[in-house]
Amino acid sequence: MNITKGLALLAAAATLAACDITPADKSVDRHLGGSQDLSHLKAGIWVDPNGCDHWIIDDGVEGYLSQRLDKYGKPVCSGVAEPNTAVGPFKEGGEIADTL
Repeated sequence: MNITKGLALLAAAATLAACDITPADKSVDRHLGGSQDLSHLKAGIWVDPNGCDHWIIDDGVEGYLSQRLDKYGKPVCSGVAEPNTAVGPFKEGGEIADTL
């Protein structure tokens, strides 16, 4: 019985030791073609159902979305497009072609 518990504890310790708990750098795109800073990708604007703007980037594998905010932290609702519409070059800058 003690050997079984010891082996179970050893397996659990080995499993936890294999985990990478360092936080990922969220400012870097880690797609299949390599990694690059997100500032090198082109952003477009997606207008939500309420008419407010969101920055959108699509590199062909991953997509990124962030609400546009003014300098006071309030949502930007510019009316640049109809609700539920994306505009701009948000599919450019990535090395992988997006089929959609």
